[in-house]
Amino acid sequence: MSMSSEFKEFAMRGNVVDLAVGVVIGAAFGRVVTSLVDDILMPPLGILIGGVDFKDLKLILRQGVLDAEGKVTDVTLNYGNFIQSIIDFLIIALAIFMVVKLMNRLKRRKAASPDVPPAPTKEEVLLTEIRDALRGPGRV
Repeated sequence: MSMSSEFKEFAMRGNVVDLAVGVVIGAAFGRVVTSLVDDILMPPLGILIGGVDFKDLKLILRQGVLDAEGKVTDVTLNYGNFIQSIIDFLIIALAIFMVVKLMNRLKRRKAASPDVPPAPTKEEVLLTEIRDALRGPGRV
């Protein structure tokens, strides 16, 4: 078996395709949640805590260090980014929890309602009547 046909067989398996779709949707979902946090939730939260943007919160450990490019930068401990990452994580976890909960509810609802067989067609009714007439009243 050639390497290209072997790769094609591997790539076309259902699990690989499902995984690829999951990664793409997960990345898009991550961008949506990041936008929700950054653009919708954090501005009002920043106002509530006095106009502070979490990303700007930092502790200066040493001031004015000359870096390799000749710029003078502070050595900082950026704990605001850490707080922001925790908030992002909690919101993403909550969103995923809600999606999984909704999917489980829909699965339970589908499992709880038994499938009702469709009503017989006119042809089926006619064939049943013919069968019963051929059997006769005393035959089984």
